Amino acid sequence: MLTGKTAIVTGSTSGIGLGIAEVFARSGANIVLNGFGDAMQIEKTRTDLARRTNAKIVYSPADMSKPKAIEHMVRQTADTFGGVDIMVNNAGIQHVAPIETFPDEKWDAILAINLSSAFHATKLVLPHMREKGWGRVINVASAHALVASPYKSAYVAAKHGVLGLTKVTALETAEEGITCNAICPGYVRTPLVEKQIDDQAKAHGIPREQVINDILLKNQPNKQFIEVAELAALALFLCTDNGASITGVALPMDGGWTAH
Repeated sequence: MLTGKTAIVTGSTSGIGLGIAEVFARSGANIVLNGFGDAMQIEKTRTDLARRTNAKIVYSPADMSKPKAIEHMVRQTADTFGGVDIMVNNAGIQHVAPIETFPDEKWDAILAINLSSAFHATKLVLPHMREKGWGRVINVASAHALVASPYKSAYVAAKHGVLGLTKVTALETAEEGITCNAICPGYVRTPLVEKQIDDQAKAHGIPREQVINDILLKNQPNKQFIEVAELAALALFLCTDNGASITGVALPMDGGWTAH
């Protein structure tokens, strides 16, 4: 389905990003993994994925908070595979605190990685897509691109910004065979969410299970975490010809959260 295409998936050494990378690899795409972690574990992840999928997989250690590092990643991808066809902006971090005690450095880091990195990556890959007359930009946003929750000022602001960037990108590329969409999941069982559970339990002095049921899934009517495989399947669909007319939209996958 994606044979001959090349996809960069940021934040893909675990969680949602790795799930998307695997589905794309199984569909024939070349993959550029990106993310932080133990070097040996990342190499094991890369080699295991290549073995399971028979795809060409490389890894970029680019720090997504640094525009020059993003530029190097895109250039490395083009040199290795001849261009970039699919850009999945998935890298993200989180911090939970009331606004009046929210650390300035955490605000800056979250905006840089969750929002600005998507801008820089999109800016750099669009020329490659325009040259080919085909491209897909997929921004992994959040239900928090559409609604807010307390104690997450930076994350909510960044994800709302990602949705705005999505719309502008879609409008600027609408006649060029390029689409840009935002997938907006509710709570997905990933390392990022696991950290949120621990942070909320500590902040409120309550057990983890109570955080899950009474805080995280409180507004998610189906009371179930989203599966990574569901998000990956949606991302893959957006890259097919049947997804060619879907552009500039937020696609919630949130168990009914934003239906309230």
